[in-house]
Amino acid sequence: MDLTFLHARIATAAILFAAICGVWGVINYLRKERVSGNYWGTLAIGELLMVAQGVLGVILWLEAQRPARPAMHILYGVVAIITWPAAYVFTQGRDTRHESLIYGVIGLFMVGITVRALMTARP
Repeated sequence: MDLTFLHARIATAAILFAAICGVWGVINYLRKERVSGNYWGTLAIGELLMVAQGVLGVILWLEAQRPARPAMHILYGVVAIITWPAAYVFTQGRDTRHESLIYGVIGLFMVGITVRALMTARP
């Protein structure tokens, strides 16, 4: 299995995972629920997927396997990696109903960012 294949498969997993996080957060908000421990764990796993993508991307870059639009691909990757931690800092780690909506919307945003990163990887 080559790293390009693995990078693409983890990207697919990250998109699906971010979609789940997004829908779950919005549903929590609509049900007037706070951010639960399970949801925090899910967000952490989603962040680890994004970091794994970044690490594989750096390895591929060092092996001279570059995406079609490298600057945009890297920008989307960096945004994907820093968005959830930035939201945590912005919300100061609160876990109210309002934060459920914030993390839900961010999850849906992450779907878009990751799809865009995939689009810039191909010629």
